[in-house]
Amino acid sequence: MPTVVIFDFDGVLVDSEVISLSTLRDSLQEFGVAMTEAQVRETFLGGSIRQINAFLQTVANPAYPPDHFEQRWYAHLFARFRAELRPMSGALALLDHLDTRGHGYCIASGGSMERLGVALAVTGLAPRFGDRVYSADMVARGKPAPDIFLHAAREMGIAPERCLVIEDSPAGASAAHAAGMRALGFVGGAHLRGRTDEHRDLLMSLHVETVIDDLGAVRDLL
Repeated sequence: MPTVVIFDFDGVLVDSEVISLSTLRDSLQEFGVAMTEAQVRETFLGGSIRQINAFLQTVANPAYPPDHFEQRWYAHLFARFRAELRPMSGALALLDHLDTRGHGYCIASGGSMERLGVALAVTGLAPRFGDRVYSADMVARGKPAPDIFLHAAREMGIAPERCLVIEDSPAGASAAHAAGMRALGFVGGAHLRGRTDEHRDLLMSLHVETVIDDLGAVRDLL
């Protein structure tokens, strides 16, 4: 059976992390939490909204309802998505190649289904994946726990060792390793400009097979 490719979404299939991190930083500021974009990236890259909300419960104004931050951040984030979000360079060509060669593929993301739905619609990627979109909303634990990748493998009817994960985040790389899956690190997103070498070394330390900056390179690594 051909290898099944499991894509992380943000920062891999869509170049969304620059938008996400900047709007998250600004939204945290509205809640009285001052963090630089670098601190936001190091703390939350690859994480879920549940992890962000849990963090806020420890540092922010407890008078805010638990879902208030999510609503405010998503309003900013989705407005920027609709105006700016595009597929990652090379993503569509890679999906075409996987279709031609008979490789299954899916998304396994730390993002919520609401966020994924908006981004997939805006970028036109929704028809390419259908219902093969799996979110941290569907499992008990987000990345770096392996739950979302194991859930995706079960839904795809494939053994973990037959899966190839493509990830940009340390949390995701750790999750793939814990799931017993092959993994490639990806550093082609705009959020990693100026720190590609550092991030490459970090991903390699987390047991990815190799690190690429061009999705076209996946073809030779299946």
